[in-house]
Amino acid sequence: MSPKQQRGEATVDLLLTTALRVFAESGQQGFTVNAVVSASGVSLGSLYHHFGSFDGLAAALYIRCTDELCDEMVAALTRCRTARTGVRAWVTSYLAFTQEHRDVALFLHASAYSGYLAAHAKEIGAAKADKFAAIVRWLAVRMERGEIALLPAPVIEVLVMGPLAEAARRWLSSTYEIDLTEAARYLPDHIWRSLRPDPA
Repeated sequence: MSPKQQRGEATVDLLLTTALRVFAESGQQGFTVNAVVSASGVSLGSLYHHFGSFDGLAAALYIRCTDELCDEMVAALTRCRTARTGVRAWVTSYLAFTQEHRDVALFLHASAYSGYLAAHAKEIGAAKADKFAAIVRWLAVRMERGEIALLPAPVIEVLVMGPLAEAARRWLSSTYEIDLTEAARYLPDHIWRSLRPDPA
């Protein structure tokens, strides 16, 4: 890699890291292009050169945060051989990641209805599909063995990620009170039961 490419990658990393910090410190209202440029020391022209727009930067940050979360889940799941231990590991890894990386989790959940997700939906969808492919492959093997109910992958994602996303959203919000450590004692087995095949 040339020195110019190295500088470019370093600038991209700095902008993304700074953008997450600005969001964590200032919230959605303070998450602006001027705030990120000021905090990073990178010029506005350089930001646009690397990301095309502020929405492009936000979408790239969303992809990076999603990658970090998915890498944790995939690593936890694919270390396991049985369906039950794998699903439980998937669930606990999500909850642990949320607690350990609050800023990342907050950005992911706050971005749910943002304009930059819609503007970059194809790119974000492709990145997510690439990460989830390992989970889908792992699940397919267990379905073939009869260890997991024969369900479409999007339905399994809803059954697993739906309760987790809601638990995380409540934990991140000031409106609700929920203990994620306590949730981690109950959710793994309850979610696993929703995926077990029906008894013959």
